[in-house]
Amino acid sequence: MSKPFAAGATTRAALVALSAIVALAAGAAYFRFWRAVPVTAVEAVHGSVGLRVIGPGTVQSRTPVTLGARITATVARVDADVGDSVRGGQVLAVLDDRDLAARRAVAARQEEVVERNLESARAGVARAQAELDLARSRHRRESELERAGFLSQSALDASVAALQSALANLDSARASLAAREAEKLALAQEVRYSDTVLSFTRIVAPGDGVVILRQAEVGATVVPGSPIFRLADPATLWIAMRVDESVVGRVALGQPATIRLRTGEAHAGKVARIARQSDAATRELEVNVAFDAPPERFAIDQEAEVTILAGKESGIVVPVTAMVRDRDGRRGVLVVTGARARFVPVVTANADESRVIVSEGLSGGERVVAPAAGVTAGARVRMVDAAPG
Repeated sequence: MSKPFAAGATTRAALVALSAIVALAAGAAYFRFWRAVPVTAVEAVHGSVGLRVIGPGTVQSRTPVTLGARITATVARVDADVGDSVRGGQVLAVLDDRDLAARRAVAARQEEVVERNLESARAGVARAQAELDLARSRHRRESELERAGFLSQSALDASVAALQSALANLDSARASLAAREAEKLALAQEVRYSDTVLSFTRIVAPGDGVVILRQAEVGATVVPGSPIFRLADPATLWIAMRVDESVVGRVALGQPATIRLRTGEAHAGKVARIARQSDAATRELEVNVAFDAPPERFAIDQEAEVTILAGKESGIVVPVTAMVRDRDGRRGVLVVTGARARFVPVVTANADESRVIVSEGLSGGERVVAPAAGVTAGARVRMVDAAPG
């Protein structure tokens, strides 16, 4: 009796399992072939999508200015720091000028001496000129007396010698004056040089800008060429963007762009310059996009992403949400045919945030499931109205 009972129990268990499998299969078949999935669909139509060239970049200054030392000296005072806005002509730092100021004072004393010597030389010329005029007048009178027989030849010879001596004295006085004038000119040039070198102790902003780098502190010794400050004018900020050679042909000067900084801020801009030298390793070119209005806060070399609006492209347009992939990884859309969703492989072209151009696979007029997430190829579908908004 125990063996028939065990066999019957086994048979009943098998029947129960079979019934469960059949029920599952029937349910799966229902959901797969008979149950209609509610979907929304849009018509594939002719339209246009903005051409976008997207690439990474960094914030740069078009005309950065590095202020460095031109003499060897000790930093005596620093009046600006990183982040400070400065005006053209503003003193940013002062170097120790005691030695140079002392040399300038010596030159000033020498100028006084040279000026007195120059006045003396001018007086000497005036005196020599007066003596010459007197010698000429005396020579004329004695010449007349000698012709009238009232003066001897030897006395006339003495008059001639006196005239020649007066001429020589005038030439000597004039030469002395010229030497003093040359000395004054040389000293004036030396004074200008001293003033110029003395001015090097004042580190002055050449124009308006923001201090982006400070590399000297009070007490540090700087030498010619040592950088002290680096300035950037916010009005000259732009993005140094890298664009692949394959798409750089779409970019043109003046095209509008959107600049998104690493902070999340978005700014409008325009293409300002396109490089003509490609990087041999990355096959990219630099495109500079200037800000329409510079950001209030910025950092040089800050990362950014730039989207350039490079015109429009026309074709068959479908929503981006309509794009799916089949089991083989092919890209395509689900086209509603009858009451079923049929997978159609497509080739896409340009796209924006919401729409994509289908260059191959659709001819226009097809009803495309969108959004297509969760819908499988071959499933029965029923059309429903899209949710408002």
